Amino acid sequence: MDRYEILQKITTFPLIAAVLAEDLLSGDFRSVFKGQGIEADEVRHYERGDDIRSIDWNVSARFGTPYVKMYREEREMTVSLLLDCSASMYCGGGGVCRYDQGLLAAALIAFSAERAGQRVGLLFFDREITKVFPPRKGKPHIMAMIGAALSIGHGGSGSNLGAALAGQGRLLKRRSLVVVISDFFSVNWEQELGNLCRKHDVIAVRIGDPLDTDMVNAGLVFLEDPETGIKYHAPTGFASFRSAWSEWHRDRLNSWQGICRRAGASFLALSTADDLPAALLRFFGGRGGSKRSAL
Repeated sequence: MDRYEILQKITTFPLIAAVLAEDLLSGDFRSVFKGQGIEADEVRHYERGDDIRSIDWNVSARFGTPYVKMYREEREMTVSLLLDCSASMYCGGGGVCRYDQGLLAAALIAFSAERAGQRVGLLFFDREITKVFPPRKGKPHIMAMIGAALSIGHGGSGSNLGAALAGQGRLLKRRSLVVVISDFFSVNWEQELGNLCRKHDVIAVRIGDPLDTDMVNAGLVFLEDPETGIKYHAPTGFASFRSAWSEWHRDRLNSWQGICRRAGASFLALSTADDLPAALLRFFGGRGGSKRSAL
């Protein structure tokens, strides 16, 4: 998918974001976007059954009768996106590569969060953190992030997801919603995911491709690992090879889901062939927030 096609899709996102923003602020994800903090809004007379810990002693002393504090939840929440731009993200069997789908997912979530009045940030990474947009509000900020995402080249070899998760944890000063978009072709990131989940609400979005589980019969195919540069011939004409290929990818998916569950992250498996808006609407509008795979 070229830059023009991606931009064409993105131009429709503000309209879709209006629907998705409602899902972000309702249901199970409501508490995530309202945040953990609360602040005093007003006081009223103490009534039987009120929690004595909510008594405002200064106001009570002033008026000679007990008053309790009324609280309201803070509605502002930081949404922080991590987008993998390593070489493996530029692979795919169709017209849309993993990076294209990941970029579109990041853009739609960013527009939805902006529509909901939230601050949005974006961190790019491959073998290191390459660029960071601190969380801010406003459509110009969203468009600047999208412009940067479109200008990135075909990524560096290697993906240090663990370093990106640790770096994000250091950058965020208050509880936030963190969306990690990657193919998760990386090692030694599991502990950092758990560390991030202890302080923030985390959604892991894994970008896959139909060829991962449905390798076509194309005879002897020359393949190259984009991360390591290793080249080999794949005998796709053999059913045993295609079966082993699919089983290996299914095992990776199951392992990833288990890691997310243990860490406490919500998770969504996306394919490059999926209808992205429909998939995200199902995820956030259905059982959003639970620790499961939506697709």
